[in-house]
Amino acid sequence: MAIRTAQPADALAVARVHVRSWQAAYRGLLPAAYLDGLRAEDRAATYDLSGVNSEKPCTLVAEADGSIAGFATTMPARDPELAGFGELCALYVDPDQWGKGIGLALIQTARARLAAMGFAQAALWVLDGNLRAERFYRNDGWVSDGARRTIPIWGVTVNESRYTRSL
Repeated sequence: MAIRTAQPADALAVARVHVRSWQAAYRGLLPAAYLDGLRAEDRAATYDLSGVNSEKPCTLVAEADGSIAGFATTMPARDPELAGFGELCALYVDPDQWGKGIGLALIQTARARLAAMGFAQAALWVLDGNLRAERFYRNDGWVSDGARRTIPIWGVTVNESRYTRSL
């Protein structure tokens, strides 16, 4: 497995991982018809994988067996009360690759990237009820700070809880 910065040409492969992960991880948490209607081509068109800029998201991809198996996106925290924090905006692994250490490698690399950007603390948001993700993040040292939000993502309204940790 190799981890590298995503390039614009990776958009469709990243979107496939994103959609497949949502369809597996959020089954039972979001409407089935909604999940079944997600299309990687639609999602890929919304990505900006144009390069590293300290104010824009940076996506890292994990390649395994010649294809993108997962990705993590980082940037400065978007929550106004978390000035000076970094944010793990997304971390998804293709369901066929779950349990193979790809998520762990991605989160370690994402944390290192945030630290290299000068952040000492980081935050992330987890979909309420996503017990697999909550366990994964807790095992990596993230703790719930009690913040909650309800926001629209990809055309569906979701409830999320915030986790933070030192880098």
